[in-house]
Amino acid sequence: MTEPTSHRPVGYDDFECIRFDRLDGHVLQVTIDRPGDDRNAELNAVDGRLHDELTHLFPLLQQEREARCIVLTGSGRAFSAGGDFDWFPTLQEPGRLEPLRQDGKNLIWDLLDVQVPIVAAVNGHAMGLGASIALLCDIIVVGESARIGDPHVKVGVVAGDGGTVAWPLAIGPALAKQYLLTGEPISAAEAHRLGMVNEVAPDDECLDRALAWADKLAANAPLAVQYTKVAVNKLLKDAANTAFDVATALELLTFQSDDHAEALAAIRERRDPTFHNR
Repeated sequence: MTEPTSHRPVGYDDFECIRFDRLDGHVLQVTIDRPGDDRNAELNAVDGRLHDELTHLFPLLQQEREARCIVLTGSGRAFSAGGDFDWFPTLQEPGRLEPLRQDGKNLIWDLLDVQVPIVAAVNGHAMGLGASIALLCDIIVVGESARIGDPHVKVGVVAGDGGTVAWPLAIGPALAKQYLLTGEPISAAEAHRLGMVNEVAPDDECLDRALAWADKLAANAPLAVQYTKVAVNKLLKDAANTAFDVATALELLTFQSDDHAEALAAIRERRDPTFHNR
């Protein structure tokens, strides 16, 4: 399945995979809502179209002047369950990987440059890029049954879309390597215990709790809140500047590896992969 990547949304009404709702109290709710009735759509798995729209989402949010807080959540069963495996083979087409690397870098940098505070309502699993986006938000509320993970290694590629930045910042290098090198997800309760997230809520209250946080932030002096976020995010941007380019360059190499191809074949054939270190 090849998804078009030429879509260039320029305003909120131009998005097809993301919905926008203005709520009382100067809050903008942004919902990842990939269209379709298959499993990948239900899980908001990232394909070419959704990746393209996420790349353009955060520059638009940088221009937001009405909202004093943004709530970012997902529709259906997941916040975003990471990359769509059906999309990955199309990335082997000539000329596809370098634009993807550039878009991936811009996505993370632009997220960190949104001055309005962002509350993540992680309503379901957040994997791969979905986890990176959630963990780089300002307040993170997670549904109790949700899991957070970065399974890049499970498909033979480097965690190059922000995982090598977000996870060490959240829980330190040792634990970050535990989860990034195994690809194992972490439960909501354990993520809270380790300080990765701010609150765990019953699944049916996750969005409401995030909206309550948003109301609390929006009630404070907007410039003071936004400029405090800018100052703290300098630390995050310094870390991203150190690690991100190396990680994405190595991710591109592993996208072209035999082990990545073997991982995708094993998923299609419902078997365990056999890796050969090449």
